[in-house]
Amino acid sequence: MALEDAAEKVDEAITRAGLKGLGAEITFGGITSFLRRRYTKDLTSVDIAVTGVPFDQATTNRPGTRLGPRALREASALQVFDPPYGWPFDPLSELAIVDYGDVAYDYAKISEFPAALTKHIRGILQADVASVVLGGDHYISFPILKAYAEKYGPMSLLQFDAHSDTWVDDDPDRIDHGTMFYKAVKMGLVDPARSVQVGIRTVNPDTLGVNIIDAREVHEAGPVATAQKIKSILGDNPTYLTFDIDGLDPAYAPGTGTPVWGGLTSAQASIMLRDLAGINIKGGDIVEVSPPFDTTGATAIAGAHIAMEIICLLGWNMRA
Repeated sequence: MALEDAAEKVDEAITRAGLKGLGAEITFGGITSFLRRRYTKDLTSVDIAVTGVPFDQATTNRPGTRLGPRALREASALQVFDPPYGWPFDPLSELAIVDYGDVAYDYAKISEFPAALTKHIRGILQADVASVVLGGDHYISFPILKAYAEKYGPMSLLQFDAHSDTWVDDDPDRIDHGTMFYKAVKMGLVDPARSVQVGIRTVNPDTLGVNIIDAREVHEAGPVATAQKIKSILGDNPTYLTFDIDGLDPAYAPGTGTPVWGGLTSAQASIMLRDLAGINIKGGDIVEVSPPFDTTGATAIAGAHIAMEIICLLGWNMRA
């Protein structure tokens, strides 16, 4: 589709006739649905629903990730003209992808948020649609995993992150973006032996049996070998992929709440994600994008690309 064709197209997020196809609207105008997909709550014949979770009330350091979903949607407009580089298929033309909007919750009733998010994701999964979630702080992965484990049983967790997020927390009422995977393992939502955390570079004395590939190992072994190791750990177990943007070094993603130096490069992340094609991925999220701490927008751009890679990983299996 050529840009000159865009003269007849206005706000494809609400006027798009079908659910497939590349886009041709100007990147700096129009409604900012993710990848300019149609905004809809109708999941009929849909393959993937992208949904936002503007929640950052579990942060331990700098807030701002409640603004992440909007920034990620805006940044994604750069990716609608051409198929993503490095994949042998075009997910926008071959998959039915919609923007399902954001989860609804009362910001003043934080205790009700986890159940609201689990219900939101459960509704997507009950329609046999995969979810790709735009966060939000990293706590959101916990209520999402509850819905996935209900459908698929204990999940393999593939986590890209600077932090393991398995610090001890036996209080069921605490909502914290650094302890939720401790609870997920203890509750049986995650199978630690078949899970892997990549890019870790902070100290945690007890990782609950989750396999760790720290940032130094990635730098020394390289992204290709790392992807092979990840696949050997996951096997064919149903997998949920969560990518905390602070898994990237702050040089590539400064807009996040808890940045840590020595992290992954965007090139390493892209190679690993593409070489993971074939894992039994069921859904995923990109979290901790905090636009107020990045005036350039580079963090949201990286996050939007990661969300596209998750879509491609899902699409790889859907095409098989």
